[in-house]
Amino acid sequence: MNASKLQKIQRFDPDDIGKINGNLFGLPFNAEESEVVVIPAPWEVTVSYRSGTADGPEAVLAASPQLDLYDEHIPEAWKLGVAMLPLNPWVVETNGITRRKSRACIEFLENGGDAHEADRLFGRTINDACEEFRHWMLRTAGEWLDKNKLVGILGGEHSVPLGLIQALSERYESFGVLQIDAHADLRVRYTGFDYSHASIAHNVAQIKNVEKIVQVGIRDYCRSEADYIAGSGGRIVAFTDRELKRALFEGQTYAAVCNRIVESLPPLVYITFDIDGLHPSLCPNTGTPVPGGLLFEEAVYLIRRVVESGRTIIGFDLCEVGGENDWDAIVGARLLYQIANLAALSQGRFTTVPKPTGAGSPTQ
Repeated sequence: MNASKLQKIQRFDPDDIGKINGNLFGLPFNAEESEVVVIPAPWEVTVSYRSGTADGPEAVLAASPQLDLYDEHIPEAWKLGVAMLPLNPWVVETNGITRRKSRACIEFLENGGDAHEADRLFGRTINDACEEFRHWMLRTAGEWLDKNKLVGILGGEHSVPLGLIQALSERYESFGVLQIDAHADLRVRYTGFDYSHASIAHNVAQIKNVEKIVQVGIRDYCRSEADYIAGSGGRIVAFTDRELKRALFEGQTYAAVCNRIVESLPPLVYITFDIDGLHPSLCPNTGTPVPGGLLFEEAVYLIRRVVESGRTIIGFDLCEVGGENDWDAIVGARLLYQIANLAALSQGRFTTVPKPTGAGSPTQ
């Protein structure tokens, strides 16, 4: 730990009023001093229903100082340091310009326009911009991974983590992806966009180092996606929301359900979390909310079980947080804090780790 960070820890009171200092959670640390670096991705070029997720990173940042930093399982978690990078001006500007074009393309298709004509009129410009964004994310994530940071993304639409996952694939020979989501996101070039938010799982599946994709909470998907899963030879496993709820309705414990999910994951895990995987009461302004889904503590418990199992979380993203309502940001900030802390715990980044507090407590 460098001297600057140590001094900041000594001077900072985590029980004091949240500081509006431009940092996530009001923490005093910059990115270089933090163990976790969050890349904001205000990008929603391909969203096919409601806009607003491009405002998610700023909304979460604004809400985050209201979070109490005490964590009953990791009491001094705040000392880890979680820092969000500044918004990239090119990303903000390009998103605004390209989103107007993609909206016109989607409206053209929704009103019966020919897909080939849409591709001719709009496709290249939109896909080129998305490709540039992917390269930017790949470079940016790689720079911080090379500094031995745990890297996460705060979106933005669900297409944004592809570059980070590709950067991790250059550093790990094999890993799995835990996808918490209302949607399977296995569409191929949905609405003609190579990097559609509805195609992220399909695009991730093209990365050979991704050993397995385990989907949880899926409840809105099409026949071709169901066939894709069935034909994957077990590489893609879906724990649909209906399947999970039926198990609970018929007497299985949630712990047993989570054990089945965790056991299907390899030792190294990337977490991609579309907030619409939660119950819509927790994310009413996300782009495509769907009835059903996980409660907040159910989601956190699942991730904690991943860590307790001895698996290592190598990176993460939280996407599709609606930026038009404080409630979505309040939930998003707390979910981001939990994911970051648990991922860091799995990597052994805490210098002191508390003992379990009782039955059912995590093995730390």
